Amino acid sequence: MVACLVTHPLDLAKVRLQTAAKPGQSLISMVYHIISQEGPLKLYSGLTASLLRQGTYSTARFGVYEFLKESYVEKTGKSPNTTVLLPMSMLAGALGGFVGNPSDVVNIRMQNDSSLPLEMRRNYRNAVDGIIRISKEEGVKSLFRGLVPNLFRGVLMTASQVVTYDFAKEILVDFCSLDPSKKSTHFSASLLAGLVATTICSPADVVKTRIMNAGSNKGGAVSILMSAVRNEGVAFMFRGWLPSFIRLGPHTIVTFLALEQLRKYRVGMF
Repeated sequence: MVACLVTHPLDLAKVRLQTAAKPGQSLISMVYHIISQEGPLKLYSGLTASLLRQGTYSTARFGVYEFLKESYVEKTGKSPNTTVLLPMSMLAGALGGFVGNPSDVVNIRMQNDSSLPLEMRRNYRNAVDGIIRISKEEGVKSLFRGLVPNLFRGVLMTASQVVTYDFAKEILVDFCSLDPSKKSTHFSASLLAGLVATTICSPADVVKTRIMNAGSNKGGAVSILMSAVRNEGVAFMFRGWLPSFIRLGPHTIVTFLALEQLRKYRVGMF
């Protein structure tokens, strides 16, 4: 959630680029457009939903991943290698994607609302209001729109992000003689993790965003995906890669720096 506060404007620009009717805008032009047309405060549109998403999705995936690692060490007496960490992270990512799906739907809609015509805007007051209105107006099932690509993205994100971080940190300590307790080590490992995660997750992220932003009358996931491929080509799945990395890089760095400090002082740990 700390990382979310830092990178929310970049996440907003990424969502706008992914849902734009016409490709071609850059991150800078999108941010400028939002500020000039809607005002600086609109860079934090949907912040409550974004915080709720991190409080559900990220809490679940990081918590399950750390729990599984600790359980493995307790049972075997040794640290898990990459072949063990991968299935752990995939399970954690899937559970996180499921838990966080409702808040993710609201998050994407709130971030993209100001770019819609006035008659199509949803005008959710906050994340809770959004969840309640979606449940009433479209049915509870709509809170799980895009669940399959979101689960897929959760698996890819967690596997590429946390496993890459653990692996990179181990390499930096063992082969580059860096201090595992230093913030510079955490920074380097998390930067690499952000780069890998952005590249691997981009297709699932774009597809998920399109499906969640669509109304309940726009068809299912397959029809939305096929329509996008016909109209824009397969390359649409990598739209917004640069803003995704510019957002996910700092987000990953702040997340792991905060996580390491929480771990150091055993905040929330027993």
